[in-house]
Amino acid sequence: MWRDLLPLGRHPATHGYRRFAWTGVDGDCRAWFEEQAAARGLRYEVDRNGNQWAWLGDPAAGDAVVTGSHLDSVPDGGAFDGPLGVVSAFAALDELRGRDARFTRSLGIVNFGDEEGARFGLACVGSRLTAGQLTREQAHRLTDGDGVTLPRAMEAAGYDPDAIGPDPERLARIGAFVELHVEQGRALDLSGDRVGIASAIWPHGRWRFDFRGEANHAGTTRLADRRDPMLSYAETVLAARREAELAGAVATFGKIAVEPNGVNAIPSLVRGWLDSRAADQDSLDAVVADVEKAAGEYAAAHGVDLAVVRESFTPVVEFDHALRDELARILGTDTGLTVPVLGTGAGHDAGILSGSVPTAMLFVRNPTGVSHSPAESATEDDCVAGVLALADVLEGLACR
Repeated sequence: MWRDLLPLGRHPATHGYRRFAWTGVDGDCRAWFEEQAAARGLRYEVDRNGNQWAWLGDPAAGDAVVTGSHLDSVPDGGAFDGPLGVVSAFAALDELRGRDARFTRSLGIVNFGDEEGARFGLACVGSRLTAGQLTREQAHRLTDGDGVTLPRAMEAAGYDPDAIGPDPERLARIGAFVELHVEQGRALDLSGDRVGIASAIWPHGRWRFDFRGEANHAGTTRLADRRDPMLSYAETVLAARREAELAGAVATFGKIAVEPNGVNAIPSLVRGWLDSRAADQDSLDAVVADVEKAAGEYAAAHGVDLAVVRESFTPVVEFDHALRDELARILGTDTGLTVPVLGTGAGHDAGILSGSVPTAMLFVRNPTGVSHSPAESATEDDCVAGVLALADVLEGLACR
């Protein structure tokens, strides 16, 4: 499975992955998922929001155990973020069949669409729509960098954008959702453990900062006469780093758009996107407020106008304690594994679904600690350990 999926969307120059929602490469990944479902005799379906499902048994009873993740990527992302959870889900089912496990609950495997938000700027679109955290009207306003709207992209890929929206009937099928994911950090590497259990997801969000100045000639405009928004933006980037360090949080300006974007032109607009996360809501609010305050002061000093828009936000997610404790019991008591419980600053579909169904997460060790990059990695032994841990969990939950 891993060998078949590995070349899809891999850029020959960067060796990173460019698997963006509703593109041809995304279609290739979806075809791979459908093939895996068919090869195992699973009932395959696509919901109104473009999420893919593969079912063993009939989930109508409403207590199905579901696992999976996503197959899309950030620009030049790594091979493991998302796909490891989907590949491991199918592999765990194979393992359980090899054990002759007898299922007493239905089992589902899912690939959530557009989890990374790389194309339209909003993360977890598929799961947000399903959970009712994103309306059809809001989704229809999403636009990519080329001006293509989400409805147009969905139509081009053969899907109906008018059908998207909350899907409580599908959520009612799920009794528990367990997502396996490569760790996005080095906690497991430092502790020496191959597998961990998530405790919570830090509150996090994305804010767009628009600095508007005056376009002018870079060679003939005196420094004193300039209204250069790039200066305000650059100072704000440094302020974000400073405020995050003081609060024990993280804050990153990782995306920027410049107009007119000429080498010899002073910009008229610099648009930067801030991603900020913290262990608690008060810390996050304080960091973002201080960054906004600093940006306003820098903009005023340079004669630049500033507008700040919060584009997305996810509050702290405490995973279902009973389910989390059950995972720890299964892996600790039943298998003898030492499984640490750790928090994460990364958002996931499991976090979106947590408000609707009991959810939990397993992490697989990442020796580099690098994520959203081609350097992201996991050893084969650790991946196998993750599959076995997931199989044990699924057996404990669905094969009683």
